[in-house]
Amino acid sequence: MLGMVGRKIRKAYRGRQVPHGKQSVRKLMAHGTATNSIELSGDAKSFDRVARKWNVDYAFYKTGPDKYLLFFKAGQADAMTTCFSEYSRKVLSKAKSNRVPIREQLQQAADQLSKEKPKQKERAKEVAHEDR
Repeated sequence: MLGMVGRKIRKAYRGRQVPHGKQSVRKLMAHGTATNSIELSGDAKSFDRVARKWNVDYAFYKTGPDKYLLFFKAGQADAMTTCFSEYSRKVLSKAKSNRVPIREQLQQAADQLSKEKPKQKERAKEVAHEDR
């Protein structure tokens, strides 16, 4: 009986708390504060990591494939601006670091082939000399 009363008290306490971090649009709107929105295209998961660092309350609404509408509290606009700028830096640096231009790939392949062919010819000559 005492356990049931304790659970009921904890449930009532959690019900009065305001959720923080990532949440549904409905819960964010229920906070009773003004909200703003930004269009976000790309990886929502990496934004989630950055937003947790800045303790921002936000919600995603999917508008298309890899396109989201990002809702956040108007009172947290400064934190959201810094959060969004850090996210943009991460996305740009990730895109730049992973790409190797096609010309460089072709040059590397040509260098590799030029190094491998003389070795094969030398081996063939060595085998021919050993057979004699």
